Amino acid sequence: MALGWAFISTGGHPDNNIAPALTAAKDADLVAVYSRDKGRGEAFAEKHGAKAAYDSIDGLLADSRVDAVFVASPNHLHAQHGLQCAAAGKHVLMEKPMTTTLDDAVALVKGCRDGGVKLGMGFMMRHHLGHVQAQQAVQKGALGRVTLAQVQGGGGVRGEETPPARSGLRAWWEDPQAMGGASSMMGTGVHLVDLLRFVLGQEVTEVAAITDGQTESRPLEQLVTMSLRFDGGALGVMCCGRVLPDNRNDLTVYGIDGRITGRATVGGALQGKLEVVSETVNKTMVYPHNRHAVFSAMLEEFHQAIQEDREPLASGIDGLRVVEITLAMIESARHGRTVKISQVQA
Repeated sequence: MALGWAFISTGGHPDNNIAPALTAAKDADLVAVYSRDKGRGEAFAEKHGAKAAYDSIDGLLADSRVDAVFVASPNHLHAQHGLQCAAAGKHVLMEKPMTTTLDDAVALVKGCRDGGVKLGMGFMMRHHLGHVQAQQAVQKGALGRVTLAQVQGGGGVRGEETPPARSGLRAWWEDPQAMGGASSMMGTGVHLVDLLRFVLGQEVTEVAAITDGQTESRPLEQLVTMSLRFDGGALGVMCCGRVLPDNRNDLTVYGIDGRITGRATVGGALQGKLEVVSETVNKTMVYPHNRHAVFSAMLEEFHQAIQEDREPLASGIDGLRVVEITLAMIESARHGRTVKISQVQA
């Protein structure tokens, strides 16, 4: 049977990516959308074929046709809205970042567990075929012991000192409290550090970050560079920003026996190339462009996790770990020191 979906938010990401991907996904039905602006919600519903539009979250959650909710509200509201969904018995697929505080992240994981609903993260990069194949190559030992992993992602406009407005979201994207104390990290960096965790199968234990923000005069950054230490012995490097005109997502993994190099668009579209060169594997894979394929795969895998009563590929715990890394990055950049991470249990 089709899974009945609802959206909390009718912003650019649900409009441009998630709604079209849901239309293309198997066994998925867009039942309802929520917007504080009733007219905007109705226009979104008409455009994407949703059956109802609500200007009340309680009203949306009371709709018996809704099985799962994609939450894409402003960052600081994620925990509140996710907990409301869990209390109503609705499964939660959370847009990144999961939350802006560690307490909220733990509360959301526990709230969904106690409510008997699945909690997944919108880390769509895990669903890019190139990233899946990179992860499989690492886990099968094609590179031997992994020593270094590097990832870079971002975008920008040539000749522009500041990023363009984000289609009506600029107000809260420039609010440090609503964003959670970081900007580029919240928008892109969280995807990239999760991608490293996914491909390596290792957890981050230490962070050293330098940014062009996290100061009193400029609380939100537009460029982040970060060094990472993983519990399996690998080191990592992550760079992201909105002042990088060449829109891209580059991944490189080095091991004692070889390397993996890959490129895809930072927006998550299925395209690009992956090359594996090692003592045992030598192959190159090319992925034709498909803008919504990774998002459709993410939605379908979340549905499968519900059907099979298992954790999604990107779970609430994955979201919690990335919150820990993000807060460590903010602290490191703000105080100019390395920060060790002690994983919180939830």
